[in-house]
Amino acid sequence: MLNAAHWTARLSEVAAQARVCGATLGIWSDGQEVLAASGVLNSATQVPVTPDSLFQIGSITKIWTATMIMQLIEEGQLSLDTTVADVLPGTRLGPSDAGGQVTVQHLLTHTSGIDGDIFTDTGRGDECVQRYVEELAAVPSTFPVGAAYSYCNSGYVLLGRIIEVLDGKSWDKSLRDRLIGPLALTRTVTLPEEAILHRAAVGHDSAGVPVRVWGLPRSVGPAGLITATAGDLLTFARLHLAGGILPDGKRILSEASVSAMRQPRAAIPDFAAPGAAIGLGWRLGSWGGRGIFGHDGDTVGQSAYLRIDPEARLAACLLTNAAESESLFRELFDEVFGDLAGVTMPAIPLPARSAGPPDQVTGLVTVAADLDLERHVGRYERTSRRFDVSVRDGRLHLVLTVTGKLADLFNSEPEELILYPADSSGDRFVLRSREDEPWIPLSFGHLPDRTPYVYFTGRVNTRVG
Repeated sequence: MLNAAHWTARLSEVAAQARVCGATLGIWSDGQEVLAASGVLNSATQVPVTPDSLFQIGSITKIWTATMIMQLIEEGQLSLDTTVADVLPGTRLGPSDAGGQVTVQHLLTHTSGIDGDIFTDTGRGDECVQRYVEELAAVPSTFPVGAAYSYCNSGYVLLGRIIEVLDGKSWDKSLRDRLIGPLALTRTVTLPEEAILHRAAVGHDSAGVPVRVWGLPRSVGPAGLITATAGDLLTFARLHLAGGILPDGKRILSEASVSAMRQPRAAIPDFAAPGAAIGLGWRLGSWGGRGIFGHDGDTVGQSAYLRIDPEARLAACLLTNAAESESLFRELFDEVFGDLAGVTMPAIPLPARSAGPPDQVTGLVTVAADLDLERHVGRYERTSRRFDVSVRDGRLHLVLTVTGKLADLFNSEPEELILYPADSSGDRFVLRSREDEPWIPLSFGHLPDRTPYVYFTGRVNTRVG
């Protein structure tokens, strides 16, 4: 039996420790549901968070878009092998035009090579997704089609445009007709003018200050624009747990499609999650030998998490109005899945240790002195982010700079970080901005053509100089 009072108390306690302004936690376990709330929607207004409060779920939106794509495939309107050129004739992808090579499966699995963090605001009208896609003609690819996994928001906007063309309506309208309506969701929206009709959260920066921009531009809607309650998100998760069947017994997605979305299609090169892979939208992982799937989402000062254990018939989501909530997520989900399914998530990688003097800043004894660090020196770059890597005092240093439209959204400054070796390979490192934050993995590698890259937060960033 799920105990609502217990999980409400735990959410409030851990959120306070993690300095998360406001949050909701949703748990569905084999027919029982608990919704918990903590904190305030906006630190300036002090309006309390309630279980029916709306938060931006960010990139969890991609699973909704992927679900609609699978519906269109079932309807015979396209296939996983359909190319962008086939379904969107005249659309160019980059100066060399990869539209004839990039397929629906490449877009669903983040393997298209399209530069993924394009946040161009193309206006508020229903044609904004079309305009966004037209501007991809000038965006160069970061690597050859199918050569690697690299998280790609742009690819999901393309999928949204495919939905628009085949359905003959805006992505938002298709979302309402295909999923929101059939699921009987009453607190799931895509536009800010819809969100303000409810108790909607405002994002906060790392200092706990409300952000200047409420949300992402409408043009990237198919990649991350849904705002919803924890309860509505759990209802969507249950659709996938139930094999595509609605609570009223009606089927809107076949069991075969639901299963196909959870089959590994490409490896995710994250050493913090051994064996991780991408399905058709879903991220697939293993917790204690148990298959877990889910997705995360980050917007302007808000972050969200969804994990599902199909064997235990368990789904949990955490929605927050904080830019940094990883520690809250890890502690709560370890408890939720530990208590209800007997599994916990993989441990966070830590700096490796060996004989030698401790680092003067952290007190850690690491293997850095034994490694060839010079081979990683250089500039790595893609749209929206630049990484300048150097060696000083026997340490690998990284200056991370957010650039372009993303910098305008997040108002961020360049940040210098020390990379601590996670093992003796010389290619795997961990970093963090503050001592109270979890360590974040970063690795160096090569594409099939031997182009060096740095892999960080799901993205491949190739060396440019």
